[in-house]
Amino acid sequence: MSRKPASTRWRLNTLDGILLVIIAGFAVWLYARSAVGIHYQWHWEKAFSLIFSQGANGELPYFFQGLIATIRLSLWGMVFAGLLGLCLALARRSPWQVLRLPAQAYIQLVRNIPPLVFVFIFYFFISSQLIPALGLSDILRNHSDAINPLQAWLFGPAKLWENLFSGVLCVGLIAAAYIAEVIRSGIDAIPKGQWEAADSLGLSRWDRFRFVIFPQALSGIVPPLAGQFISLVKDSSIISLISIQELTFVGSEIANSSGLIFEIWLLVGAGYLALCLVLSFLFSKLEQRSQRHTVR
Repeated sequence: MSRKPASTRWRLNTLDGILLVIIAGFAVWLYARSAVGIHYQWHWEKAFSLIFSQGANGELPYFFQGLIATIRLSLWGMVFAGLLGLCLALARRSPWQVLRLPAQAYIQLVRNIPPLVFVFIFYFFISSQLIPALGLSDILRNHSDAINPLQAWLFGPAKLWENLFSGVLCVGLIAAAYIAEVIRSGIDAIPKGQWEAADSLGLSRWDRFRFVIFPQALSGIVPPLAGQFISLVKDSSIISLISIQELTFVGSEIANSSGLIFEIWLLVGAGYLALCLVLSFLFSKLEQRSQRHTVR
């Protein structure tokens, strides 16, 4: 299996050119019809002025506060969903029913409940029951001490910590059910001979998994895992319905207050597109790195 030269990997072929022309033509047609058919007047200058306007106290523009909140929510959600998904995948393959059955029940439950319903139910459970039960009320709700720059960068303003915690748990618990199945299927795809070879080396169960099985499974699960993480970024928009101030929530407020419906929502869509493209690029690099041992 040979790697394509770097000079040809990004070269556009004829079909790519045709598709780009079709997309550009459709965009021009849509723009023209919106002005003629529904008499919509575009105000891009005002829209860009709004999203770049600083807050009253020189704060970051509200639009970009929402964008950063989406990035922060997505990154912490990925970490939580990845770790929980790995634990669920291992429990799903466990010979002990006390681990296998609850993991299987959780995966089937979450995958068969609409995400919006799950978010509403779990959010109110988090707000009213889980946070006090964990003793996090003083930290997440009543935090009055000054925070250092590292805390602000990792978790945002202290007044929004409860929102971040709730959002990360909601999107993470949903994504973990799908990630668990991706990881389980990747592990199950490893040939039985690899397991037997690891056993013959006298490795412990943990070393066998860490050094032999999981590195091979990783090359197979990276592409579907990338799809799940990209879906997590897009699904984070659902959290706006429970008043968590991420990009969709901020875009909705700006669009409703300014009346620039099309412009603001197109900019919101462009924000999500940029995030997903960056994530897709990073995972493509990870996929190439994970498959180096298969390259001849």
